[in-house]
Amino acid sequence: MNEPRSQSDPQTRQTGVRKIRIDQEQAGQRVDNFLRRELPGLPKGRLYRILRRGEVRVNGGRVRADYKLLAGDEVRIPPARINADGSGPPAGTGRALLQHVLFEDRLMLVVNKPAGMAVHGGSGISHGVIEILRSARPELRDLSLAHRLDRETSGCLVLAKKRSALRKLHAMFREGQVEKNYIALAVGDWQSGEQLIDAPLYVQHRQGGERHVIVSPEGKSAQTRIRLSQSFGQYSLLQCQPLTGRTHQIRVHAAHAGYPLAGDERYGDAEQNAKLKTMGLKRLFLHAQSISFPDENGNEQHFTAPLADDLAQFLNQRLVS
Repeated sequence: MNEPRSQSDPQTRQTGVRKIRIDQEQAGQRVDNFLRRELPGLPKGRLYRILRRGEVRVNGGRVRADYKLLAGDEVRIPPARINADGSGPPAGTGRALLQHVLFEDRLMLVVNKPAGMAVHGGSGISHGVIEILRSARPELRDLSLAHRLDRETSGCLVLAKKRSALRKLHAMFREGQVEKNYIALAVGDWQSGEQLIDAPLYVQHRQGGERHVIVSPEGKSAQTRIRLSQSFGQYSLLQCQPLTGRTHQIRVHAAHAGYPLAGDERYGDAEQNAKLKTMGLKRLFLHAQSISFPDENGNEQHFTAPLADDLAQFLNQRLVS
């Protein structure tokens, strides 16, 4: 049954009060993430406002946004006015992203995320990978990100179809069973062989909520293994394996080692970035090349995303002699 449109704004509709009993598959997720699925089109600020005001109730009581739902919890979702038209991503965007699926089974999707696409909406971004795929595949109500990639980074991104699969993937990430490999172009002639960069990272929040990461003893432990793949004189193609999963980890560690990544507007070399742009590099040169982890039976699963066309073209036309 369709919800009534708001009389004052034809582009919105008013939902009624709902009570939802959490099942085993839904358990384990944060209540704010659960509400995003149940109230698509509700502005982020309004969602957190109804949580703060206690309008959302779990088992009759108030909860914080980071409360993790348990099987058997009863969630009361209050009435809300949400976008009815134009709230979803364009259909063409979903069809295009589905062409980037590298693997799919009953538990997960692995996609080759395009550069410039955020993994989720927020901070002025209407739709990310997760919202686009949920819209394109509405039967996948519980589709969730198993990990994240920076907006500028292309390559392998894993999404879980079920909450149980998500919990297992998260456990593997925590226990170090997931191996991720990235390919990056750095400014400078790498002469260090294989190097383990072990430098704690601290996230600073600048005005407007922008995150900036620095190496600091106050930060969280972070390790990245880096080795040379190919030398181009003043530039080096590097293989990077993050052993931890900190925000902007590879970018900050590479810059800390004296080899900022090509095209990195946040942590890179502004003069080199300007030069590289004239040479044809239009974005950060960082690509999530592969990811591997064991399946349900303990067999190794390995997924690879070919280097993005724009990066491959830049290498072949500008750097390879």
